[in-house]
Amino acid sequence: MFLALSDSEVDDTRHFPIRTLFDIVGYRKACGRLEDQLVTKIDKLQERFREYTIQSQTFESDDRNTVAIVFERINRAGTELDVFELLSAWSWSDDFDLVEKFGNLQDAIAEHGYADLCDEKDLQLRICAGVITGETSPSRIVGLQGEEIRNNFEIITNGILGAIDFLKRELRIAHYKLLPFPSSIVPLSCFFATDKKDGQPYSDIQKEKIKQWFWRSTFNRRYSSDVNQRQSNDIKELLLLRNDQNYEVKFPSDEIRIDFEKANFSRSGANSKALILMLIQKSPHSFISGGNIEIGKVLKKGSKHEFHHIFPKKYLSDKGYERTQINVLSNICFLIRSDNNKISKAPPSEYIEMVNSQKKSEYLNEALCPNDLDDDDYEKFIEKRTRLLKEYAQELMG
Repeated sequence: MFLALSDSEVDDTRHFPIRTLFDIVGYRKACGRLEDQLVTKIDKLQERFREYTIQSQTFESDDRNTVAIVFERINRAGTELDVFELLSAWSWSDDFDLVEKFGNLQDAIAEHGYADLCDEKDLQLRICAGVITGETSPSRIVGLQGEEIRNNFEIITNGILGAIDFLKRELRIAHYKLLPFPSSIVPLSCFFATDKKDGQPYSDIQKEKIKQWFWRSTFNRRYSSDVNQRQSNDIKELLLLRNDQNYEVKFPSDEIRIDFEKANFSRSGANSKALILMLIQKSPHSFISGGNIEIGKVLKKGSKHEFHHIFPKKYLSDKGYERTQINVLSNICFLIRSDNNKISKAPPSEYIEMVNSQKKSEYLNEALCPNDLDDDDYEKFIEKRTRLLKEYAQELMG
C-alpha cells in the first residue's frame, strides 16, 4: 500500500520516494538515509520490477487477411483496437502518419460546422474506401493499401469538405446532427472527391439531380438497411453524373416510407429529422411574432422549446387523446419559445387570432399547415396536414 504524504510528513529515515526506484542517482541517495533492513526490502522490490518480462510476439505476414484475423483475436482478448488503428499501421511511412492526417481532417471538418462527424471514424473510413474502390464494405476497408490511402488522402479530404459545403449551402443542413441518415454523406463525398485545388464544381443540372437523389434517399429510408450495397450503387450513379451532367441517374424509389400520421416525434429520430429538413426548406416564421426559426441552432442545442404541437398536448389530453396520438409528426411545427409560451394550452381557434391577419396564410403555408385551423377538428387537421407533408415530399423528390 502506498500513502500520499505532504512534504512536512516525509521522514527521510523511514520513507522511500517511489519515483526514484529506477533513477540510479536518486535511488542511491534515498537508500543512504535508511536502515539496512529497510534497504534490503526496497532492493527486493526493485529487483522484481527490473526482472519482470513483458511478453511480446513479432508477427510478420504480407497476407492482410491473416493480419486481420490476428487483429480480431486481440480485440476479443479485451484490448480495444479498431480498424482505424489497423489502417494507421498499414499506411504509416516516414512522411505520412494517418493518425496525424486524420487529426488535421477533424479540425477542418469542425471548422466547416460538422464537428459531430469527427466522432464517426467508421463513416470516414467508409468514405476512404468509397473514394478509392467505389465500395464501402468492411472487407474493402480492411483491404485498403497504405499507398492508396497516402496517395488519395487529399482527394478524400476534398470530398468530405465538398459534401459538407453542399449539404449546408444547397440543402440548408446546418450541421451533422440534422442528417436523417448519415450514410448518405458517403456517396456525396465520392462525388466531390477531387485533386482540384478549388474543389469539384457542379452545374445547376447536377445540383438538382443530387438534391433529388438526397430527398428520395431520405423519404424512402434508403439507408435504413443494406447500406453497403446501396452506397456502392449510389457512388457509381453519382460518379457517372459527375462525368456527364446529362446522365440519366437511376434514382432511388420515390415511395414515401415515413408515416407522418402515426410516427411520433423524437429529436434524434430519422423520421423527425426528415420533417425538420422539410420545414427548413420553407424558411418558416413563428406564428405569432413572425420571428425567423433558426432550426439548425435549435436542434444543435437540443432545445425542446421550439418544437411545438400545433394542437397543444394539454388541450388534446384533456379531450382524451393518448400521447402516441398527440406526438405524431403531423402535429409538429416550430415556434420560438416566447410564442410557444403565449399559446400554452389554447386550441388553434384561439391562438390563431393572435397571428397577424395579413401574414396568417403565409405563415401557415410555410409550416405546411392547412389554413382552416379554427374549427379545432384534430382528426380532420391531421388528415389534411399529412396530405400537405406528403405533397411537399413528392415535390422535393422531383
